[in-house]
Amino acid sequence: MISNSSASGFRPLAFVTGGASGIGLAVTRHLASLGWEVIAADMNEEALRRLQLEADSAQGSGLFRGLKLDISDETSVKAVFESMDCSRLRGVVNSAGIGQSVPFLETGLDLLRRTIEVNLIGTFLVSQIAARAMVESGGGSIVNISSGSALRGNAGRAAYGASKGGVEVLTKVMSVELAKRGVRVNTVAPGPIETPLVLSMHSAEDRSRALRSVPQGRYGRAEDVAKAVAFLLDGDQSAYITGCTLAVDGGFASAGSFNITSD
Repeated sequence: MISNSSASGFRPLAFVTGGASGIGLAVTRHLASLGWEVIAADMNEEALRRLQLEADSAQGSGLFRGLKLDISDETSVKAVFESMDCSRLRGVVNSAGIGQSVPFLETGLDLLRRTIEVNLIGTFLVSQIAARAMVESGGGSIVNISSGSALRGNAGRAAYGASKGGVEVLTKVMSVELAKRGVRVNTVAPGPIETPLVLSMHSAEDRSRALRSVPQGRYGRAEDVAKAVAFLLDGDQSAYITGCTLAVDGGFASAGSFNITSD
């Protein structure tokens, strides 16, 4: 069992990629409020600066810190984990990601390669190195952030959807291989969520179509996803859950997909 309280003197450590903005930032804040110590890795220097200012003013309400890291750089990721005290590492959240809305016939190989490099290879790399540490230190939980675009054929998402579809299958393989070694692995698949990435990918017309496809009739909040992630990280509440995809999407995946094109 993994206790998330500090009553026993043990404060679990979580490593969150993309942890200084969007869904990752919401996860960082929420886990810290629950008693986790959080390392938020991100490439956005301005977002990291804002996170540090927030951490400095938290005054004990949560313990988190930022770290600049390119998760697709194997040497850098290895160096970060080698420099960490992983004895308390109990949670990893792979939230870092990039994406663009581009029709399939216009998607270049450079865009495809870069999207897969960050979204899939970055998730693989961080998870593999972290899982090795968790196996040595008593187990833990990994949550990979996927997407509704991995579950449905959303137009314009050839590169992004393919990368997130890979994350879905990777999660299942990891969950099977790591189950008896004390590490649970699950996926959270957000639907339309109000984040900077979604704002950059969804036009006004996209938003209108998305809202018509969400039974709850609204975009979600990053906090909605953060709470689902915290549930899957908690070894008491979700001890018998591994290899699953939890859709946090207002019913989007059940209702079907939307197309960004009008023809």
